[in-house]
Amino acid sequence: MIHPTALVSPRARLGRNVSVGPYTIIHDDVEIGANGQVGSHCELGHPAGAGGAGPLVIGADSTIRSHSVFYQGSTFGEGLVTGHRVTVREGTQAGKGLQIGTLGDIQGSCVIGEYVRFHSNVHIGKHSRVGDYVWIFPYVVLTNDPHPPSEVQMGVTVGDFAAIATMSIVLPGVEIGRGALVGAHSSVNRCVDADTVVVGTPARFVCRTDEIKLKDGSGSPAYPWRRHFTRGYPAEAVQQWLAEFGTSDSSVLAAAVV
Repeated sequence: MIHPTALVSPRARLGRNVSVGPYTIIHDDVEIGANGQVGSHCELGHPAGAGGAGPLVIGADSTIRSHSVFYQGSTFGEGLVTGHRVTVREGTQAGKGLQIGTLGDIQGSCVIGEYVRFHSNVHIGKHSRVGDYVWIFPYVVLTNDPHPPSEVQMGVTVGDFAAIATMSIVLPGVEIGRGALVGAHSSVNRCVDADTVVVGTPARFVCRTDEIKLKDGSGSPAYPWRRHFTRGYPAEAVQQWLAEFGTSDSSVLAAAVV
């Protein structure tokens, strides 16, 4: 299951049923869990510089698509999925179920929770901290230099269940609260309270998230989004969400990953 053109170090540790595509390079001290799929022209365990940065560990059941580069010194839980041409620098620690869209760029020394979804062309600045079940949509940038160029780095913090919409910029040191929504094309220069909506340049408070209604004719609240959107999430989490909101909608549970 390793293509004859792939270069795989004998010191790499590949689990059962791992496949490696054409012209991919896997360096020393790389561990890939069972059933992993690595596409063509990828590089895993790229050297991080003098002295190295430790192993690159990719959990089981992961899919890394073509032309992606992962530096050494990062750890990913099971079920990692990437688009094409993704770059991840050293020192990234991520939980299971992470999705990184095509041309995604994670600049390293980041902490990322479980079941986080980065869409295409997302830039995650160094020292960012992202909670569980976060959505970050295309062309969002999390910055980290308060007065560029400088040696000062202040990472952005994003709370659980938060969503940052397309083409927004979050400035260094800003904290996005749990369940908050940042509207599209926003520039966020101050911390955002939990369960609130901010929009604009600079971003300003608009309303509480539960004041936004679904545009499906039901009149139901659109947020927290986990009231109605569960596709791809683990069944045990979805059951907790159903209990939290006092619903027993079997169709919502059916959309979960069992």
